[in-house]
Amino acid sequence: MAINFPNSPSSGDIHTVSGKQWQWDGEKWKAYGATLDPSVLKVDSTNNRVGINQTAPTVALDVTGSARITGDLTVSGTTVTVDSATVLVKDKLSFEGVTADSYETTLLATDPTADRTLTLPDATGTVAMTSDIPTVSGVYAPLAAPALTGAVTASGTLDVTGATTLNGGLLAPVSLNNQTGTTYTTVLADGGKVVECNNASATTVTVPPNSSVAYSTGTQIVLWQQGAGQVTVAAGAGVTIRSDGSKLKINSQYSAVTLWKRATDEWGLVGNLGS
Repeated sequence: MAINFPNSPSSGDIHTVSGKQWQWDGEKWKAYGATLDPSVLKVDSTNNRVGINQTAPTVALDVTGSARITGDLTVSGTTVTVDSATVLVKDKLSFEGVTADSYETTLLATDPTADRTLTLPDATGTVAMTSDIPTVSGVYAPLAAPALTGAVTASGTLDVTGATTLNGGLLAPVSLNNQTGTTYTTVLADGGKVVECNNASATTVTVPPNSSVAYSTGTQIVLWQQGAGQVTVAAGAGVTIRSDGSKLKINSQYSAVTLWKRATDEWGLVGNLGS
């Protein structure tokens, strides 16, 4: 087969005929490289494009199939498009940021013990760190309608909006315990409640010893005199109740007092107290 080589070639020029490459060494044309079918390697000199397994390359390097790069890959353009459902990264992704400097933000994955999935929310905003989220007894509470049990400590202002249930404190809403008898001994479930004393006759409410009912220190119980019968707060065996002037009676109907446990068998009593 006759080959028509280009006239006046320059040293190093390559001429391809039917997949066979020839190179001009300054004096003669020499066989160069391997003989490749155009369907394997296509050199489109007109458009300055090369195709691998692509007979009609549409970009400078058009590869159909898998590619392996054993060294670093540097992309100097502004956009990298990955049209794939899964991108595999060995252990971390590093982000340079707006300014090219020696500082980067790195996303690092620890060795998983099973397949894990992290789902980003369908929302616009800033991802918060765990250090930005307050905890209650070391537990992160959901923002919407959290149910918190036990002692809740707030540093600063506690803003509760919506249906928030706090069991164990006196933050609204509190539960009511309506008693219609003339004697009543408080129970563990009265912690954080309002005990309503609703009787026309004199009524006695007894605070039991810790050996009988072990309230947590700091427990509060509100007593409200709903009926006309005056309410007297009595100390159970071994219990001390401390109040202004040692007063232990609610002053009048519709008045209230608050009991709170200070120590094992010691309670404080404040409110509208009378003789």
